[in-house]
Amino acid sequence: MKLPRCLLTLAVVALLGIRLHAGDTTAAAPRPESQSILPTQFAGWQMQGVAQFSQNPAAADPANAAVLQEYGFNGLEKATYTRDDGRTLKIRAARFADASGAFGAYTFYLDPQMAREEIGDQGASLGPRILFYRGQIVVDAVFSQLTVMSAAELRELAGTLSLPGGNAGALPPVLAFMPRHAYVANTEKYAEGPLALGAISSPLAGGLVDFSADPQVVLGQYTTPSGPATLMLIYYPTPQLAAEHLRRIDAANHAAQPKPGVESVEKAGPFFDKRTGPIVAIAAGAISEGDARTLLGSVNYDARVTRNENTYFDKKNNIANFLVNLILLCMILGGLAVGAGLAFGGVRILVKRLFPGRVFDRPEQMEFISLHLSETIVTETMVEEVSAGPETPPGEANRR
Repeated sequence: MKLPRCLLTLAVVALLGIRLHAGDTTAAAPRPESQSILPTQFAGWQMQGVAQFSQNPAAADPANAAVLQEYGFNGLEKATYTRDDGRTLKIRAARFADASGAFGAYTFYLDPQMAREEIGDQGASLGPRILFYRGQIVVDAVFSQLTVMSAAELRELAGTLSLPGGNAGALPPVLAFMPRHAYVANTEKYAEGPLALGAISSPLAGGLVDFSADPQVVLGQYTTPSGPATLMLIYYPTPQLAAEHLRRIDAANHAAQPKPGVESVEKAGPFFDKRTGPIVAIAAGAISEGDARTLLGSVNYDARVTRNENTYFDKKNNIANFLVNLILLCMILGGLAVGAGLAFGGVRILVKRLFPGRVFDRPEQMEFISLHLSETIVTETMVEEVSAGPETPPGEANRR
């Protein structure tokens, strides 16, 4: 009895070992091709080995991992590409939950010294480094040697990146209200949480903005006659929420005003704000009140009432399908009319041949009233003149 029990124990241990080995193999398996971000080759560049993937934001940026988490980070893929001439290209592609998060991360790493590039949705470059985003993916590429075709090669790469569908591919509406006049290039910053807001030198703390209300926050640097200014727009879901938060911001602003003889450490310059619809606009910096009001005056919310209806695209609601069915219906009705005409005429001819003069064209049915308009009308005067004879004068006949 001991031998079978021993064999049973060995079988159980072996089975557990096989399952553990299978689990390790699954964990170490390469990433599925359907989930990959980067292509194996593009524009003459060939990937060396396999791409490295990680879902840990610290792998992308250890110092700002929490900020990336606020932007909706959900994966990083790194790969090295080479060409036949020996040049290398290192690419880090980070995927986010939607295009808003990718845009926010792109602006977070955007440097004012970078030059604008027409790559992807937006792009910028500084030396051999090119940064761009496309849909929900942010790409950081570093060339070992730049050429005149480097930007075109990355444009081809951007064309291979998948795009999100539906609302995930839309940028936040607050961006449309940032004025373009006097804007300092590459200074736009978009925040989706208090950590990102604190990292981009916001004039307001995250508590006053209140990210629990789901606002959209964007900042930008502007030049004014009295000095540089920071314009901050906070787009709340409703005008009521914007009015409530503006009261809190004004209360905190008045409380932070420096008192005579007391040096303020909470503010570096004047602070002005206003509300337009659901947007709270704030102008901060060492600028005059007039310049601040001018800058705030360039932010205006236009309410647009639209009616959105579901647009179906099925066989029942497709206009092309309706036109095809209408043409078929006309053809069917026309065919029925021709068939009915032929049937009626054919039956009539057949009956006339089988029963001539008995059903159709009978004599009593063929008679009709005739006016005889071509015949001469005989009147009573003419009869009297004929009776009087030719020798009787016409006047005499009349006297009779």
